[in-house]
Amino acid sequence: MPELPASVRLSLWTTHAWATGSPLESSIAQALPDIDHVAGDLDRLGLWHDLGEQALLVALPAPGDLVGMPGASPDAQGAAAASGECVFVPALGGVLVPTISTYGADSAAGREPGRGSGPDVGTRVDWTAYDADPVPRHRVEALEASQLERHLREEIRAATEAVDAIGGQPFGAGAARELADAALGGRWGLPPGLPGRPARVIALAGTIVSVVDVALAAGDGALTATESGSRQRVLQRLQRASERALADATNAACAVLAGWRPA
Repeated sequence: MPELPASVRLSLWTTHAWATGSPLESSIAQALPDIDHVAGDLDRLGLWHDLGEQALLVALPAPGDLVGMPGASPDAQGAAAASGECVFVPALGGVLVPTISTYGADSAAGREPGRGSGPDVGTRVDWTAYDADPVPRHRVEALEASQLERHLREEIRAATEAVDAIGGQPFGAGAARELADAALGGRWGLPPGLPGRPARVIALAGTIVSVVDVALAAGDGALTATESGSRQRVLQRLQRASERALADATNAACAVLAGWRPA
């Protein structure tokens, strides 16, 4: 079953807890139900809220692409890029970066965390805190879910046309099943009360990320090496566009939950 990144879920559930006064510990558990052991610097969440933070935001960086991340030390940026995700607070400045690993009898088997683990294998997330620069709140308030959806759908259209022109089967049966699973209602584990438009963009972007992951892993043996390289570049561009839309839509939802802008 496809899942949203841990940082996306933590961002939404923590901001929801801060806005509603729900117990933070139970919200973290609801954000990460697939994780067997959570450790690290999550005590920062309570401290940040006590100091006035209202929203926990998310970034989904990649090596060489730190769009959405606050300014931070090279160590923080490198850790977040390697992880592919992080959460941060905008007013005080501060980042939490997750490290996901497995433990237990088969932990050295190279399995992807949360997928195919046997009964003796657990998944853990360790969160490491780093200092970071504050982020002006108006940047988050300016995020418009309608624009995010329009841009993402344009990226999907362009990618579909490009892979159709290349040929082969860019989205095989495995990806189709992943898409069907992702589209089922209630599978994303979002907190209640999210504004409708950002929630739809989150689901759409998460679905595309999952489908592209499957398509990239499956490859297409019917293509030449040149065609395969072109297909991979198109899919990777769509993947990054979807990840940016996922992060921005999450932050737009958090802005509403925090009361910064109307639903």
